[in-house]
Amino acid sequence: MSSTRFKLIAGLGNPGETYSRTRHNIGFLVVQAIAEQADTEFNKTRFDANYTRTTLYGQDVFLVKPLSYMNRSGFPLQKLSAYFKIPVNDIIVVHDDMDLPFGVLKIVQDRGSGGHNGIKSIVDAFGSKGFVRVRVGVGHPGTQTGVTGHVLGGFTPEEQAGLDTVIKDAVAACRLILSRGVVQAMNQVNSRR
Repeated sequence: MSSTRFKLIAGLGNPGETYSRTRHNIGFLVVQAIAEQADTEFNKTRFDANYTRTTLYGQDVFLVKPLSYMNRSGFPLQKLSAYFKIPVNDIIVVHDDMDLPFGVLKIVQDRGSGGHNGIKSIVDAFGSKGFVRVRVGVGHPGTQTGVTGHVLGGFTPEEQAGLDTVIKDAVAACRLILSRGVVQAMNQVNSRR
């Protein structure tokens, strides 16, 4: 077995056309954009996840989209990381976050789920919060009752207009984590308002 050390970048979302352009699927959109930039496709499936392997900044990286629906994201990620021997702190998870205004990014590590079911599922599956998260703000509907409709809803025309920039910024945040390390990436990304 080679001593290659892999990184894993997972984008969270729900599979299927119905959800493809919803706020909840911003993680899928970001890893898709990373794959396109790296000129690779999600051409492998294992453990209920689509994935591809590529090289970014001289590092071997798996790009992953769990296909298990958001609130069960942990199982495929835990299985894949165990199979490819990827430690939890070499995993980056990109996901939507209602606690941040639309388009605001925040990088965190070793933090609780903040009520995000996809993140809760990953913490449960790994028994650890040690993975890195790129939180992508999608705004809050203002009421608890509107939450499901908000995350599973499409982007407003205003959001749609800014979406490419948000995805580009999130891709850049992931690349920064790989090239500079998580602390420098946090310092750079989290200071933006």
